[in-house]
Amino acid sequence: MDIKLKDKILFLLKIIIGACVIFMICFGIFYVVDIYGNGLVLDWIADKFVSTSVQTNTTTGAEFYKQEISWFAVKDFLLKCFCIVSLFISAVIYFTIHFYTKRKVADTEKEAGKLIRRYMDTENARAEDVFAQQYAEIGTEMERVKSVMRHHEQVLKEENRRKSDLLTYLAHDLKTPLTSVMGYLSLLNEAPDMPEAQKEKYVGIAFDKACRLESLLNEFFEITRYNLQEIPLEKETIDLYYMLVQMMDEFYPILTAHGNTAELRADEELKLYGDSEKLARVFNNILKNAVAYSYPDTVIRITAREAGENMEISFANRGKTIPKQKLESIFEKFFRLDEARGSNTGGAGLGLAIAKEIVEQHGGTLRAESKDELTVFYVSLPLRQS
Repeated sequence: MDIKLKDKILFLLKIIIGACVIFMICFGIFYVVDIYGNGLVLDWIADKFVSTSVQTNTTTGAEFYKQEISWFAVKDFLLKCFCIVSLFISAVIYFTIHFYTKRKVADTEKEAGKLIRRYMDTENARAEDVFAQQYAEIGTEMERVKSVMRHHEQVLKEENRRKSDLLTYLAHDLKTPLTSVMGYLSLLNEAPDMPEAQKEKYVGIAFDKACRLESLLNEFFEITRYNLQEIPLEKETIDLYYMLVQMMDEFYPILTAHGNTAELRADEELKLYGDSEKLARVFNNILKNAVAYSYPDTVIRITAREAGENMEISFANRGKTIPKQKLESIFEKFFRLDEARGSNTGGAGLGLAIAKEIVEQHGGTLRAESKDELTVFYVSLPLRQS
């Protein structure tokens, strides 16, 4: 028999037994009061419901007492008794159900808590093996929760592994430019009469290596700062066209060094509402990524236009097609494509993750598509102030 049906039958039996006990107690009180009270109850009934009147016999003229039941008084009394008993029984049933339910809920919560702890503490436990039939719904929900927790735990482990690997790589990479800088400065120090042309060459190499060293140190600081502070947005009206033009000017040396050019397609009147400093960082990070992974001597096209209630900005570059599985991971923290690991432009893998976080903080979206050696990043930002 189903456990729930057993509980219901047991509960009904308790109510019936309780009602019988109450009836027997009431009858016992009546019996004791009437017997030991020398007919007190019967006297009260006769006084309350029996009316006595003096009648005269028409034949003999003798007087006699006639007693009649006052049915109106009886009905009035029974109605009052019915109301009182109904209220009493209702109160008894209510409080019985209330305290029974309360105890049942407490027992259920206690049992459910034990089952949940047992399920969560057991590594490979199955929900159907731990939770009984009446807790099947809780078991299903806990299975979902455990699955989500495992996924998050796996994501955190993967992120920590990437971060650890990246720190190892960066620490190793710091040695290379530092060794070069020290080596060339040592040569310059040991040979003060070195020809000017050679001296200029060594100074240039040392300067380039020092710049690389600075870039790596900045990445260390980026990793340290990331997600450790919550800076609120300082929104204002932005001249989007001017911002993109200014960014292209700042990237001119980087573009030229890589043999690339940038082309902007946008209306000069485009305006945007947001945090100018943070959005500039978004566009810089995306353009930097586009340059790093584009073929030399190709054009990087930047497009901006209004689309309904949103501003759509896209960055398109020609380069190796990003595999689908990697395309889904490029916005994760500390993720870098393999090609970047061995290059001097390889970053900490935070640029796109930070860009995505800033865009979402503005209520927008950031996504990427890559096919036929064309990679496009799409930034969508709301035009309305929020």
